[in-house]
Amino acid sequence: MSLSDYELHDRLNRLSSASADRDILVTLAAPPNESIGEVRQPVETDYAEASQLDEQSFPKPLIDAVESVRSELNEYDEIPDNGLAIYAGVADGDLLTSVFDDLPVSIDDSVYRHATEFDLEPLEAITEPESTHGLLVVERGGAALGLLDEEGVEPIDTFESEVPGKSSAGGQSAERFERDRERQKREFFDEVAERADRQFLGDDPVDGVLLGGTTGTIETFREEAELDHRLEDRIVGEFAVEYASQQGLHQLAEKGQEAIEERDREAVTETLDEFFERIGDDEPVAYGHDEVDDALEYDAVETLLLSTALEGADLQEFGDRTEAQGGETVVVPDDFPDGNRFVEAFDGVGALLRFPIE
Repeated sequence: MSLSDYELHDRLNRLSSASADRDILVTLAAPPNESIGEVRQPVETDYAEASQLDEQSFPKPLIDAVESVRSELNEYDEIPDNGLAIYAGVADGDLLTSVFDDLPVSIDDSVYRHATEFDLEPLEAITEPESTHGLLVVERGGAALGLLDEEGVEPIDTFESEVPGKSSAGGQSAERFERDRERQKREFFDEVAERADRQFLGDDPVDGVLLGGTTGTIETFREEAELDHRLEDRIVGEFAVEYASQQGLHQLAEKGQEAIEERDREAVTETLDEFFERIGDDEPVAYGHDEVDDALEYDAVETLLLSTALEGADLQEFGDRTEAQGGETVVVPDDFPDGNRFVEAFDGVGALLRFPIE
């Protein structure tokens, strides 16, 4: 998770935790094909009604929320490319307003409502993982290729091989048959590798590859096929799959899901392990807000670690300062033991330093 993803995660968390005992939390979402006039209309209607009704009919907190949405809308001459979402409401005594106008994916539906909670469904797509994985099932009788992303499995191609079964004949003809069979098998494997290279590499390469089939076939394929080294490096794991078909692709996706999650966490785990090791070996690290702040003053931060358990607004400055120093930020989920330990023992803020500071 990048720092920008972390900020988004934090903003959505704060919105999802907000609640009220009356319908005073306002959600407005507009897809890119709507005109700004159409979007403003229900807000202006509410605003006009509020000026004519008593507080019992139109509570003051709701008036404040509608005014806030109205004010934010007045900043736009048109709906942004991927749509616009505005949330406003009084929660815990304070007016909370949050605007999303630079979305990575498009809003599909128009929403305007008052409720006891904010409606986050219009932003559901941006909270889903954006990684894409290639699916490749190889069997002696054929192969299947597909993609796995947040929308599920997308079959791309299935094709049969012309590799014959083993011959029961003996003598020289059997040897010649076996040589031909091995040649056809290598040609088939090369064709599979070529199609995989073409489908999984290019302008938008996959983040990883799941490889399926019978154990013997997969091993032989990896030994004999001319698979691009970039795909070799992206192989997440090998999984037993019976059929080189759409059914096999779905089976491969299901079996590989846990391996994908583990791989996604590898970089975070490695950095966190190094942080713990450095503390044990008395090597240069900093932890806690004050120590990390001091390290940033000396331009000493090489890698900043931030926990998802913390509020992004308080830590955005740390991320910006680290980036300005040429460092990187690693966001540590708090939903696994070491991530939770990082929060409890080190306040969820740490840094690997380029050099020790006093």
